[in-house]
Amino acid sequence: MKRILLGAAAALLFNTGVGMAAAPENGKVGTSAEDQARTLKNNQLLAAQGNAEAQFNLGLMYQRGHGVAQDYAAAVKWFRLAAAQGNPSAQDNLGVMYKKGQGVRQDYAEAARLFRLAAAKGESNAQVNLGVMHEYGMGVAQDYAAALDLYRRAAAQKDARGQMSVGWMYDRGQGVKQDYAEALKWYRLAVAQGEAQAQANLGFMYSAGKGVTQDFKEAVKWYRLSAAQGNPQGQNNLGSKYDKGEGVAQDYVRSYMWFSLASQTGHEGATKNLDIVKEKMNSLQIVNAVKMAGECRQRNYADCG
Repeated sequence: MKRILLGAAAALLFNTGVGMAAAPENGKVGTSAEDQARTLKNNQLLAAQGNAEAQFNLGLMYQRGHGVAQDYAAAVKWFRLAAAQGNPSAQDNLGVMYKKGQGVRQDYAEAARLFRLAAAKGESNAQVNLGVMHEYGMGVAQDYAAALDLYRRAAAQKDARGQMSVGWMYDRGQGVKQDYAEALKWYRLAVAQGEAQAQANLGFMYSAGKGVTQDFKEAVKWYRLSAAQGNPQGQNNLGSKYDKGEGVAQDYVRSYMWFSLASQTGHEGATKNLDIVKEKMNSLQIVNAVKMAGECRQRNYADCG
């Protein structure tokens, strides 16, 4: 019998792009078209005058497709101009573009260089991103101790990804002696700030009974919170609980739905799990599950069950 795959994520590798620097106050983009148009115009005027923060904000708009058509090459252009003036958020975001190969040729070494510049200025997102590069040996030598040090520096600034990352290292025993109690401490600090990957990892601690009494209902609680934020590991693990009937009533339709949603993000385990649970379902159940997945996406993963 094929086994459904459940686990804590090698979370940091998947979260690197998510943890991009947030825009400063004047870089926040309103939700209405009018607000976005006004923000775009203001940033264009200031950026043309050489204002580094406006250049960064304009890059962010192109990167995310806020108020303009998403254009990675244009985002790189504006991030590069701001980064050349020493703007740490621009350096960090430009590093993300190099790491992911968005608007530029993928270059881990250049990404690490840019993260290092921003991290040295105390940019917590960059500290986490550089930590990821050291943890996985991407563009730099693999060095768990260096990764942990960077994660700690970010966590000291109450950065939720930094806190989650420190917990991950204790969970795995990388760069430090394995200590589930310490991992739980850091995961809980991160989930208090709503960090989705920490929610998924905390759920796995309860599912596996790592440092806590095994509690499937508590695991489901954290997986559900993570899944509702679009986190693929939370979605995959919630699908596993529905497949097994652990902490929830067994429901192959909901299991398929969550595996499908996670699979669409490129989560390989979810893709394998989708094939496994499909073998247990009839055609009508599959049709309903596909419909539910589409409706869940339209609701931005809210109230999907």
